[in-house]
Amino acid sequence: MSAQNVLCTVYGSRHEADLYLYVERREGLARVPEALLARFGPPREVLTFALHPTRTLARAKAVDVLAAIRERGYYLQLPPDKFPTQLCDGD
Repeated sequence: MSAQNVLCTVYGSRHEADLYLYVERREGLARVPEALLARFGPPREVLTFALHPTRTLARAKAVDVLAAIRERGYYLQLPPDKFPTQLCDGD
């Protein structure tokens, strides 16, 4: 894999639907803070794939995920808003 590509593993939370951690496969969860893992709950491996800057992801930009993995060791994908801001604004 090139320096811009990462073999990425995605883990899902058993505590909260649609909460995911993206990590580099070879590092696993080693760089994820203990406090985050405790709140995340026992992780379940969802998938592993080659992540590159032009890859299309459902709810994030691949370049942002790659940057977070390189800088912090993980990318946390939060569940989508159940109540979009525009529906909560106003009366």
